[in-house]
Amino acid sequence: MTLSHAEIRALLQLHGLTPSRALGQNFVGDANTVRRIARLAGVGAGDRVVEIGPGLGSLTLALLETGADVTAVEMDRFLIPVLAQVAQRATVVHADALAVNWPELLGDDPGWVLVANLPYNVATPLVMTVLDEAPMVQRLLVMVQREVGERLAAKPGSKTYGAVSVKVAWSATASVVGRVPATVFVPAPRVESVLVLLERHANTGDPDERDAVFTLVEAGFATRRKMLRNTLAGLVDDACFGAAGVEPTDRAERLDLAAWRRLAACRT
Repeated sequence: MTLSHAEIRALLQLHGLTPSRALGQNFVGDANTVRRIARLAGVGAGDRVVEIGPGLGSLTLALLETGADVTAVEMDRFLIPVLAQVAQRATVVHADALAVNWPELLGDDPGWVLVANLPYNVATPLVMTVLDEAPMVQRLLVMVQREVGERLAAKPGSKTYGAVSVKVAWSATASVVGRVPATVFVPAPRVESVLVLLERHANTGDPDERDAVFTLVEAGFATRRKMLRNTLAGLVDDACFGAAGVEPTDRAERLDLAAWRRLAACRT
């Protein structure tokens, strides 16, 4: 069982609710879509899933159908009683996922999978927070605005490749694995959505190295049209460019994570 368009509208009317534009609430009302998301997330019986922004519970129901154990984190207090009624087998938590204590919520044991339908204004910070602060989450499948998803998964040399793309690559391998039409949502958004799969690396490296790399990445992409010798002036000298095998006339968008790591190593 999942929720159709008609059932979503009926639930909203019954409880006197209106989707919040401020919270970016667009509820999925298509059984094929939520079941495809559950399938792409690769979850099944006994798996531990944390769902962010479950809303009225349509995707939650699809995840429960697989036999997974679902912890649903919802920040809208008005949706909590409806969600608890619709998805009775889920553990419903009233919290802001951007502020939650992840070890306290999920424990320290690895193996968690995160699944989420994320509004565009919180998608990137939420993904980065989970990658940085929730090592127990080893796989993420997020539905986000197309432009956001393409940036998360972008590769060097592409127009969408930026600082976020490099930072994601530090922790995970990201790829766009599907598109979702606006017609499956209630209400229908004015943007296209994509599904992005992120699979965490077994070893992400030393935290000090990470900080050094991210400092260079942020400087390099601050003015992405300029050459690296200008954007990294005062941070990287000509000798360091040579040692790292990076042309000082290149631009940030051409460098992969390995090149950024070589530049950071040369500075230390």
